[in-house]
Amino acid sequence: MKRFAKISICAAVMLFPPAVFGMQLGFPGNATKAVEKVTPHGSYAMPVSGWQGNAINTVAANGEVTKQAWKINATGLTTLQILEPLRKQLVEDGFVILFECETAACGGFDFRFNTDVIPEPAMHVDLGDFRFLSARKGGEDGPEFVSLLVSRSNNAGFVQLVRVGKPMARTEVTTSTKNPDLVTLENSPATGENHAETSLENALEDKGFFVLEDLAFKTGSSDLGDGKFSSLASLAEYLTSHPDRKVALVGHTDAEGSLAGNIALSKKRARSVMQRLISEFGVDKKQLSAEGNGFLSPRASNLTEEGRSQNRRVEVIVTSTQ
Repeated sequence: MKRFAKISICAAVMLFPPAVFGMQLGFPGNATKAVEKVTPHGSYAMPVSGWQGNAINTVAANGEVTKQAWKINATGLTTLQILEPLRKQLVEDGFVILFECETAACGGFDFRFNTDVIPEPAMHVDLGDFRFLSARKGGEDGPEFVSLLVSRSNNAGFVQLVRVGKPMARTEVTTSTKNPDLVTLENSPATGENHAETSLENALEDKGFFVLEDLAFKTGSSDLGDGKFSSLASLAEYLTSHPDRKVALVGHTDAEGSLAGNIALSKKRARSVMQRLISEFGVDKKQLSAEGNGFLSPRASNLTEEGRSQNRRVEVIVTSTQ
């Protein structure tokens, strides 16, 4: 059960002067809305503190409650890079920041699991890397509240937006070409260099694994296809630059079919990737091995097609111990 300590909304209203009502928040052009749920007459416990040892301080916000999950399709993003342009828009639109925090300062595990979060795969929260912000704006039609929960995976950014207030047009929270794409590390104008391999290298060196997100397998197939997969080019460059490193390619499947059949299929997928690295990119086969884990390590629900698609993947795991 989520535990909250409520703060009087009347007290909160007195702290902030009225402002023009109506949120105008634009997401970058490379963002996609994964989920939206609207409750016309609802209430939401808006966090205004981190974990306090046994509860989170909240403001009771009432009105139309809109919850959205957004995925930003770009690798190498930081949570600050994702949050900052959205925060700036809120401030420019007259919102006052009630509270913001980052990971440990929020309360880590306790904050995450005592806050309403849209479930995977629509919203992903890395317990070691997330940021939260809540904000309020007054107006003649009543207060408007917004919270943003931001996190990331190796290959995408994730934003949960909760908005409470007077009913508004659905089009007011959108993607727009006026809001530039959040750039990936490999396209960062600050360096002008290609750093796709750096993102993969950092993940392998720091965490020991990396998901080759741009590979695609259909249900029941081990065919990698003829696409140009940038993750394989990055992996090949990493292995060429680190001839002492060895990695295992580990295939994973969705849950359709038997375990034995899926373990065999997942190993075939890993072997398909290994052969591509050797034949097309010239990677030394002594640095590679291929394994299959079937459906034993899902990262999303197998109850949906989107979840099953995420589970059909190949991961790279560093097997060197020095």
